[in-house]
Order: sequence, then structure tokens, then C-alpha cells
Amino acid sequence: MSLKGKTAIVTGSNSGIGLGIARELARAGADVVLNSFTDRDEDHALAAQLAGEFGVAVRYIQADMSKGEECRNLIAQAGVCDILVNNAGIQHVSPIDEFPVEKWDAIIAINLNSAFHTTAAALPMMRAAGWGRIVNIASAHGLTASPFKAAYVAAKHGIVGMTKTVALETAQEPITCNAICPGYVLTPLVEAQIPDTMAKYNMGRDEVIKKVMLERQPSKEFATVEQLGGTAVFLCSDAAAQITGTTISVDGGWTAL
Repeated sequence: MSLKGKTAIVTGSNSGIGLGIARELARAGADVVLNSFTDRDEDHALAAQLAGEFGVAVRYIQADMSKGEECRNLIAQAGVCDILVNNAGIQHVSPIDEFPVEKWDAIIAINLNSAFHTTAAALPMMRAAGWGRIVNIASAHGLTASPFKAAYVAAKHGIVGMTKTVALETAQEPITCNAICPGYVLTPLVEAQIPDTMAKYNMGRDEVIKKVMLERQPSKEFATVEQLGGTAVFLCSDAAAQITGTTISVDGGWTAL
């Protein structure tokens, strides 16, 4: 399908899942706004590279997603937002009684609060345009839990709840709001962890992936950023116009257990 003429803002999109989604939206013809908290030459070069590859307009706008004012300013600076992908996120693993307060605050701010601020700022633009798509990147941890990930699980459950609320508030408008819930995704960050995990468990690559990293993912295969991007593009399509307020799991069967 074509998203030509639409502008997509993807938070946390200079690498990993966010970049994968941004690429697929650009491939479908959408103009794209990339974002992260850095403001490096390579960030702007990445935008230029995508623009050249897909023949669409791509900009990079720096904004710290831990700060509500900057989240809202990102939308304002973009000037138009037909598609909003709330992807920015961080993680920390610790028992709850030892969980650093500053880590809790940062995870809730970036993984949950940022989506509130960007959505609140983008909805008036979507209403003025008469069309909008909000895609929140939740997680399998938005539907189930794991030990030692209290802040992440709380934030992702919150994202799923907010998704339903926004969908109900926009149900009689040409605007939808849905959440994608990935399991483990093969990103450059995860790829870089494989050698250390192999050494720790004294296992080969395939064995450590299946038995350790993907222990809870029944397919024993990583999801890919391209698959997540394709799911986001589908949710922006006319075929998905009556899909709103729901979660789509891309988790190899994790949440079927």
C-alpha cells in the first residue's frame, strides 16, 4: 500500500526497532521524522540516506523523550503528524527492592510518559487533517510479566492501557490507535550481546539463542525489525481502518503460553 502524502514521526528511531519501522514507512511512501536524544552529524546523515534511498522527505529532530516539554516540541517542530509511532524506550533489570529510583523514573518517563505527551500533541493535527494513525510499540511485557523488570513491565502495561483509552476517545473519528507487542527482536544491540552470552554459558551461537535468549519465545526465532515495520505499515493501511484499541503480538507465540 502507499502512504504517499503522509508524514510519520517515529520516536527513538536512529537505530534498532525504531529505525526498522521508519524504513518500512519510508518504503511505503511516507515522509518520515527520525528522532533520538542525540544531535550528531551521523543522525542527520541517516535521515539524508533514507531520503535518498526511498525518494521521500526525511528529517531528524533531536528531542529527549524523558522530558515532556521536549516530547511536545518534537511534534510542534515537525509541524505535521499523520502517523505517530511511539517507540522510544529503555530497560533496566533489578529486584524491585533494589531497583534504583532514578532508573524507575527514567523508564516510566521514556517508555510511558513520552507517549502521553506526543499523543496529546499529535491528536489535534490528526483531527485537523481528518486522518491519523497512532502505533505504540509495547512489548510481550505489556501483556505478561518477568521478574526483575518492574518498571519496564509497568510502563508497557501502561502503554497497552493508554492505547485502549485513546482508541475509545477517537473511535468515531478516522483515527486509530493500536499497540504492537514484540517479543525478542534481533537488533544490533541484541546481536552484540550474543558473543558474551555464548561465552557465559559455553554454548554455540544457535544453542545459546534457542536455549537462553529465546527461552520464552516458542518459535525459537527472533522477530525482525522488518516484520515490525511491516506490521506498522499494515496498521496504517485502509485494511486496518476498523482495527483500533488492540494489541498485535509479534512474539513467536510467547503470549500464547
